[in-house]
Amino acid sequence: MGRVMVGVAAGLAAVACVVAAVAVGRRMRSRGKWKRVVRVLREVEEGCETSVGRLRQVVDAMAVEMHAGLASEGGSKLKMLITFVHNLPNGTEKGTYYALDLGGTNFRVLRVHLHGQQSSVLEHEVERQPIPQHLMTSTSEDLFDFIASSLKEFIEKEGNASELSLDRRRELGFTFSFPVKQMSVSSGILLKWTKGFSIVDMVGMDVPACMQEALTRKGLDVRVAALANDTVGTLALGHYNDSDTVASVIIGTGTNACYLERVDAIIKCQGLLTASGYMVVNMEWGNFWSSHLPRTSYDIDLDSESPNPNDQGFEKMISGMYLGDIVRRVILRMLLESDMFGPISSKLSIPFMLRTPMMAAMHEDDSPDLREVARILKDILEIPDVPLKLRKVVVKVCDVVTRRAARLAAAGIVGILKKIGRDGSGGITGGRRSEMKMKRTVVAIEGGLYSSYTLFREYLHEALNDILGEDIAKHVTLKVTEDGSGVGAALLAASHSSYDVDTV
Repeated sequence: MGRVMVGVAAGLAAVACVVAAVAVGRRMRSRGKWKRVVRVLREVEEGCETSVGRLRQVVDAMAVEMHAGLASEGGSKLKMLITFVHNLPNGTEKGTYYALDLGGTNFRVLRVHLHGQQSSVLEHEVERQPIPQHLMTSTSEDLFDFIASSLKEFIEKEGNASELSLDRRRELGFTFSFPVKQMSVSSGILLKWTKGFSIVDMVGMDVPACMQEALTRKGLDVRVAALANDTVGTLALGHYNDSDTVASVIIGTGTNACYLERVDAIIKCQGLLTASGYMVVNMEWGNFWSSHLPRTSYDIDLDSESPNPNDQGFEKMISGMYLGDIVRRVILRMLLESDMFGPISSKLSIPFMLRTPMMAAMHEDDSPDLREVARILKDILEIPDVPLKLRKVVVKVCDVVTRRAARLAAAGIVGILKKIGRDGSGGITGGRRSEMKMKRTVVAIEGGLYSSYTLFREYLHEALNDILGEDIAKHVTLKVTEDGSGVGAALLAASHSSYDVDTV
């Protein structure tokens, strides 16, 4: 009997050893998988590193590319387009002006009333309409007749309420957010369609002229006084509210910037004269590129798989269109390398499945158990039962990608300030920056990535302080300027009115 008990005990001990060995093996494999996840995270952090030294290299590169783009056509990745907007609104404008804003599958009609007294709250009305699908691929005449008809209905609703005198024709600003080569403040040739439009007969045509012909066909005595994109409209509205505004930046789904440049610095347009001595330059900065930009394998893959490889390199690192997809690619790599969840969800392999608003919601989830992170991973990417420690890693990835984007955007802004001598470097005396020579500088900013994403905005401001130093940064103000593409276009019509002409 004793031998039997000894045998049983020995057998149980052997089983216990096997169980323990299996458990240890599982823990070891689990630790190995976790180490691979952490290794991917460390690689992303290193690849997205934006030290102050690197950011200052980006600043210098931006200023150099701006100079090159102003010197000659094709001399830089930055197009540095002449907008022919040289007379920015300053708050003294009076009258009623209109705006048409065609930026995609919707368009808006606006009416703005100006009373000659600068105000941060402008009196205006707006109507929004979708563009019927068939008109996006029809003819230019069909499209512009539809827009002109909508404007006519909008005007007819005024009744006797219009402030216009009978001997004065209406004037409007036209925001047309498609690639255009501008010929004057009120003319520009369409280079190509984007955003689902494909009206073949329109390419190569003068956009405001086509609009003007449609207005005439509809019996409207309205003049297209200014053609602009949303960046220029934002600068116009920013300058109307604050005369120290010298640049504007859009940071939303896409990104772009424009600024006020001295005419004599625009070498590729020698002989260009304006009464103000300045000209608004549309940088098209989304296409900026420099070897100093912290590019990762995820950026390279995203770019190569995009419809426009080797284009818009800066935009693909900082704008809302792309940030969520960079995060998706990192999560996919982590799960592939670690094999922590078995078969990978097909949703995780779909480009742009994780939109930036969802990424921001995960990044800003402050619940103790990160339940919003878990919900988005489950509902959007079909990754269920994600442990808390992995949810924390996902938040960290969001943080790394967002922080890089915001800090690079800040470097771009400082690059503009450096080009126009507003970064403090022009006031160096005896090795120290002189506050006496620093002017108050305002940059108008529009776009949901900046205005709605708190952490992005905080990281951008932090980077401005890091690059400029607090003594200089305190002279620079970033102001959210909403609806430059609408109200700003009407203000441009006012500042370039035929009744108050300032000629180029």
